[in-house]
Amino acid sequence: MTSESPGRIVLLTASHRVAPGLLSWPAWQALGAADRVLCPDEHHPQLPYLREAGVAVEHLRPSAEELVEACAGGRTVLLLPSGEGDRVLTDGLARLAGSGRHTMPDLELLPGSYDLPGARLLDLVQIMDRIRRECPWTSLQTHEGLAKYGIEEAYELVEAIEDGDRDELREELGDVLLQVVFHARIAEEDPEEPFSVDDVAGALVEKLIRRHPHVFGDEKAETPEDVRAHWLRTKAIEKQRESVTDGVPLGQPGLALAAKLGGRARAAGLDVALPAERGIGYDLLALAVRAEAEGVDPEAALRAAARTYREAIRVAEGVTA
Repeated sequence: MTSESPGRIVLLTASHRVAPGLLSWPAWQALGAADRVLCPDEHHPQLPYLREAGVAVEHLRPSAEELVEACAGGRTVLLLPSGEGDRVLTDGLARLAGSGRHTMPDLELLPGSYDLPGARLLDLVQIMDRIRRECPWTSLQTHEGLAKYGIEEAYELVEAIEDGDRDELREELGDVLLQVVFHARIAEEDPEEPFSVDDVAGALVEKLIRRHPHVFGDEKAETPEDVRAHWLRTKAIEKQRESVTDGVPLGQPGLALAAKLGGRARAAGLDVALPAERGIGYDLLALAVRAEAEGVDPEAALRAAARTYREAIRVAEGVTA
């Protein structure tokens, strides 16, 4: 005589970052084949779509014992977890299984949907929105007040790259991303010209597609030089600038500014003599322009030299670690 089948429990999970109703085919198959479908949350986002598909759902929050009993006789019970109280249920099932006094149903965790790449960015936008509304400090910040942090975070990112520290790199990328999301959230509140992080991302997508005709269009680019030529040509058409120096931020560090100007002049084929004035500033200008022409980032080169100098200072101080 064979013992009665203990049945099966299916816990159907779905990502809150994917629109409700967009479930995998195995999930829909499991929903259609289950003897009972239970959901503790009567406001669960999947319910309207299940009703539309003809799936009967019972609004129950069973205990572990009740769930095991519901599976008796080989029945399959599918549960839509609600988040609230689910840990109590799963702990209860583990306790029953560990007691050895119960014949436990088969337990299956069935993912009904998966996050797409970049899905956690949705969480970031939601968290930023709540912090902006509820945090006393964050709610008062302005673009102008945050500007210095953008500069600081960018420098910290560069430092992490130069140090080769992967953990630090991941963290600093997050801090730079925070600045973008923070500013975009503030921009939503502008009474005259509001825009959101979606507008920022949308404009960037359009720009990337427009400036990569060799990827998204019919243009051909076989080398990095071809790509750069496409980029500069498209950018010149978009900006309609009077001078090759237009758009170069004058507030950037001096060596980077000098190298950028030298690079713009060289790319435009302009033979512009350096100023004849004498002094440290003009000597640095000449070095920066020469470095750029030789493919050297003068800011990075100076930072590397400064790091070596810093270590020499620490040695002179007797600091070894």
